[in-house]
Amino acid sequence: MRTEVEIATNTDPTGPWSLVVPLKPLALAKSRLTPATGAELRPRLALAFARDTVAAALSCPAVLDVVVVTDDPEAGAALAAIGARVVPDEPDRGLNAALAHGERAVRAGRPRAAVAALNADLPALRPGELARVLEYAAEFPRAFVTDAAGIGTTFLSAAPGVELRPAFGGPSRARHLDSGAVEIELTGIDSVRQDVDTGDDLRAALTLGVGAHTAGHWATGTSPGATEASGRTLDAQDPSGPEPPGRLQPSSAPARDR
Repeated sequence: MRTEVEIATNTDPTGPWSLVVPLKPLALAKSRLTPATGAELRPRLALAFARDTVAAALSCPAVLDVVVVTDDPEAGAALAAIGARVVPDEPDRGLNAALAHGERAVRAGRPRAAVAALNADLPALRPGELARVLEYAAEFPRAFVTDAAGIGTTFLSAAPGVELRPAFGGPSRARHLDSGAVEIELTGIDSVRQDVDTGDDLRAALTLGVGAHTAGHWATGTSPGATEASGRTLDAQDPSGPEPPGRLQPSSAPARDR
């Protein structure tokens, strides 16, 4: 398992792929998780998901680099510290504009790069499963992986010289199919499919086994830096008053072995 001070990248990165990972400002990210995790823990988990996603991606031999598109200074610093290249969301026009901006940033330096968009909320992502997806995707001009629900998209690729043309958001599987992208229907890539938007999604990711950052925050159930006037760290799972319906309880979340 990686420690937080290690840079999660390959010692000799020779992979052909550049990945683009978009991330909202943490204050806005993963709002649908609030009923399950509480408002204090939610932004910490959003960052933990992104750190585990980027760390796994950079550990994949097929990946040369990861470009994170975000305007959040805390997230940008944390992801740069583990080896990502961080670019500001200059378009500021939503998810697909951010992905297109990241694609341009990659190809400004490597015009013939193979590029893939990857969700930032894949805390169970395994480098080996990502490698299988990238190997398959390399056979097609554009290819994508649908999410665990079979409605959205977690991964979209574009071969060298091919425009990414992202259409993420909502029922994006249908839009990507209509755009001519090939659906990647490999088995055994659950960690690439399991994004986290809801409490049920988080339960599923925890069952798969999440990365060290997500496991650490979830096991403690604590939002670092959120303190009461007394200075005591607030426990996001021990609020004053009754538990909201559906609130998940912290446990010893299984951390996957990197």
